[in-house]
Amino acid sequence: MADFTDTLTDKHITMIEGQPVFFVATAAADARINLSPKGYDAFRVIAPDRVAYLDLGGSGNETNAHLLADGRITIMFCNFQQPALILRIYGTGTPVLPADEGWDELSAHFVLLPGTRQIFDIAVESVQTSCGWGVPFMDYEAERETLKKYHAQADPEKWEAKVKSRTSSIDGLPTRPTDRYIDGR
Repeated sequence: MADFTDTLTDKHITMIEGQPVFFVATAAADARINLSPKGYDAFRVIAPDRVAYLDLGGSGNETNAHLLADGRITIMFCNFQQPALILRIYGTGTPVLPADEGWDELSAHFVLLPGTRQIFDIAVESVQTSCGWGVPFMDYEAERETLKKYHAQADPEKWEAKVKSRTSSIDGLPTRPTDRYIDGR
């Protein structure tokens, strides 16, 4: 049975802190639904009604486009150990880029990783937990270092030019590409 709360509780926050992976879903009218897994130490609970996650450059920028068009976002955590639990955060999000007001305040919550392009700032509207009895047991082995290594080895000027050229989503929605390379130093 599902339980809803308006904000995150201490129990929710403890569960979130124990998860090495989370999933992000967004959508916009007449566009595909985007669902992406996220790893690394990239998620923060800022307050019971506010969360954020650090976004690295990847194959597209769908979350940015969808949030600019629609604003809705769902974050899902699954506990692959005991107790069985699924936690969803429903909210509205805003992409915050390095040149934006609010970047310094948000980025202070994270260790910036190579390839950081933005932080998604999310206002929590509701939180749902459900049993998770169908989720398998899985053991966490280690992070994949590939994406961080790729960005750390990239030429900053080429990286910035590539990211700046991505001005639309796969469905043609506009995005705000990042304005500077973050190398993690």
